Amino acid sequence: MLSCPDQQNPSRSAGRARVSRTLVGLLMPFPLWALAQAQPVCTPDPLPKGVAIAIGGALKNDNTEVWQRIVQEAGGAGSRFVVFATASGNPQRSGERIVGVLNAAGARAEMIPVHPSVKESSWEAVRDDPAWIAKVEAAQGVFFGGGAQELIVRALKPEGRETAMLQAVRQVQARGGVVAGTSAGAAIQSEWMFRDAQDALAVLKGRLREGKEIDRGLGFAGKDLFIDQHFLKRGRIARLLPVMHRQGYRFGLGVEENSAALIRGSHIEVIGARGALLVDLAEAKVQAQPFSLQGGVLTYLDRGDRHELRCNRTTPAAAKLAGTLLDHQAADFKPNFKRSSYPADMLGDNTIVNAMGQLLDSPDLELRGLAFNLRAQINGQPLSGDGGADPDPSLGFEFRLYKAADTRGQFTGAWGGEDYSVQRMRLDVTPIRLRQPLYEVIRETR
Repeated sequence: MLSCPDQQNPSRSAGRARVSRTLVGLLMPFPLWALAQAQPVCTPDPLPKGVAIAIGGALKNDNTEVWQRIVQEAGGAGSRFVVFATASGNPQRSGERIVGVLNAAGARAEMIPVHPSVKESSWEAVRDDPAWIAKVEAAQGVFFGGGAQELIVRALKPEGRETAMLQAVRQVQARGGVVAGTSAGAAIQSEWMFRDAQDALAVLKGRLREGKEIDRGLGFAGKDLFIDQHFLKRGRIARLLPVMHRQGYRFGLGVEENSAALIRGSHIEVIGARGALLVDLAEAKVQAQPFSLQGGVLTYLDRGDRHELRCNRTTPAAAKLAGTLLDHQAADFKPNFKRSSYPADMLGDNTIVNAMGQLLDSPDLELRGLAFNLRAQINGQPLSGDGGADPDPSLGFEFRLYKAADTRGQFTGAWGGEDYSVQRMRLDVTPIRLRQPLYEVIRETR
């Protein structure tokens, strides 16, 4: 739920549907509705057989929408799944939990004991054993658990060599099956992945080394999409932008916790508790060091929303189409917020998408906020979030969100909160130099 509580108009709860535009969304099928919003005419790619499902981490056992959808995509009740708890520090416990939840959702799941974190484990023998490989080949779904994603790559693609077990996983997807993963299991879905980059701000400042912060993934989601996880909760927009530029990605998808993105070729659908942020750098101007960005395009896909990458077209959820269309250029646009805010930490918990929703539903055309090492500014401690040295403690960044002619979105209260989808909002990121200390306590004198 994208919530924007500040400066609310209390009349919102009484209903503020703009009837004429809502009826347009209800009565026109999606292609015509999209044309009405000046989106380009395009023929989407045909749907391929297999699907990759990237889960943003912290997937709860009671999130039946996601668990049941995973099983449904693999063929429904009775679908055979293999579970890799390869990334986990406690793979037995992690794997048994995933097997139990999948079985409760109707699957027939079995754990594959490829566990590099267990020293006494004969995991390499299991990985190369034809009998275990045959179990993978016979599956309709594969699930990768969370932990350290480099362990999955090390186990299944050591030194860039594809093992027979990895090839068996690829065969499952090619036949029309599912390859799903949560947290680390989501990171491996793209061809490049973050390996160990816990401090997003340090990456934005230039700490981006192959084999350290980034590494090769397994590429189940295709070549054109970079995937990141725990995205909104941990403010990982800061690390996504530099890696997209460095590795030449146009599209990046940051999936929130307890939420999932179903990726079928160029088609994306978001389900679960929250959503995912889609970043498009096709029109952006980027400088690598110090990092700066002009004209990035952000689309927040809330639960139930779909996006087709080839056409670059969003289909909001049915509840959004039945709700309120928000178009700042429309004559009857009546914003809910009097003004947008100035976030002091754009990398805070869900700050970036809350700011997008607030700007969308306000009369303002832009919103600015900051990202910087607060601890260094106050205490003079040049430490980064992961305990390493901050490469430049006084370096910060200004984030500028702004509306363009094609920026619009939707609001619904049908889910019990204030939920937004936002399409094609722009982003600039500008390096700034902060003064130290940021503030001083006024001492009382007698």
